[in-house]
Amino acid sequence: MMDGPAPDHRFPCGACGSDMRFDPGTGNLVCDHCGNTETLDRDAPSAIAERDFRDAIEARLPDTAMEETRVSRCPNCGAEVAFDPEIHATECPFCATPVVTDTGAHRHIKPQALLPFAVDEAAARQGMKDWLGSLWFAPNGLKDYARKGRRMQGIYVPYWTFDADTASRYSGQRGTVYYETRTVMRDGKRQTVRVQKVRWRAVSGRVARFFDDVLVLASTSLPKGHTDALEPWDLSALVPYSPDFLAGFRAEGYQVPLEDGFGTARTRMDAQIAHDVRFDIGGDRQRIDRIDTDISDVTFKHVLLPVWLAAYRFRGKSYRFVVNGQTGRVQGERPWSAWKIALAVGAGLILAAVLGYVYALNG
Repeated sequence: MMDGPAPDHRFPCGACGSDMRFDPGTGNLVCDHCGNTETLDRDAPSAIAERDFRDAIEARLPDTAMEETRVSRCPNCGAEVAFDPEIHATECPFCATPVVTDTGAHRHIKPQALLPFAVDEAAARQGMKDWLGSLWFAPNGLKDYARKGRRMQGIYVPYWTFDADTASRYSGQRGTVYYETRTVMRDGKRQTVRVQKVRWRAVSGRVARFFDDVLVLASTSLPKGHTDALEPWDLSALVPYSPDFLAGFRAEGYQVPLEDGFGTARTRMDAQIAHDVRFDIGGDRQRIDRIDTDISDVTFKHVLLPVWLAAYRFRGKSYRFVVNGQTGRVQGERPWSAWKIALAVGAGLILAAVLGYVYALNG
């Protein structure tokens, strides 16, 4: 285990001593208590180093690549969220479960980079309100509850990115479409028709591709459909990890192990390679019999991406809404109002009956 305390993500205000927070609008630290602002002094941006995948799998990463934080684990959704030791969480930010237990110190791979929040809480909340307002079949009670509820929470969600060189050999078949003319009988008459045929011939070849920043979610706390819908992310805006970006926010620990994350990335790579093979085969149709891929120089980064999150419990059910903290894109669980659906169905039936009656009178 790493010696010493967990990393300190608190930044006391130089004027009043209150905790400061990172402000997405200015990129500085601000104090909500006294209004003091502190400019973050930064050196020239440095390159974000990739880490060797094999070294990580074989536990050969240097100590500087690891960190130890205190985390709270939700017994309902399993989220592990870093927190300050003196703060005792009473509700999970991911699912609104009221009981969150302290699991103590957690040793893991340190984040190498993050996307700073660019959308502030007010803009995220307005985006959520607009999204809810567009859902006609959502219960009015939930809309009102969400609008009057607590502030949204800014969470840095963990992801893996993978780079790799690939070289693939393939065998398959190229199909060329041609047509034959045939005479057929239809309704007692002879007709000439063109029948499509495909002529196949065996082919083989090689394709190569370098994959850069294949992004894989390293969390299981939110439905994957929610996080996928937040894409795209502009990863060119990644900056080297610095704890001052976390001031006023929370950071979730990764739950998907690095090796499992690479398995997901490899599936995406294989799909792209198959697409490349079909393009290389050419012709009108393609069949792939076999692809053998050599993969090398696999590297990875552990990165944190910004998400605004609201979790509400309404009539015994948890609803979650997420907002991309870089672009403002909104996604959430779509609630349904039974009475609104019934009203719409009833109105549709009445309209259909009226139209039928008018048609019968004029028929």
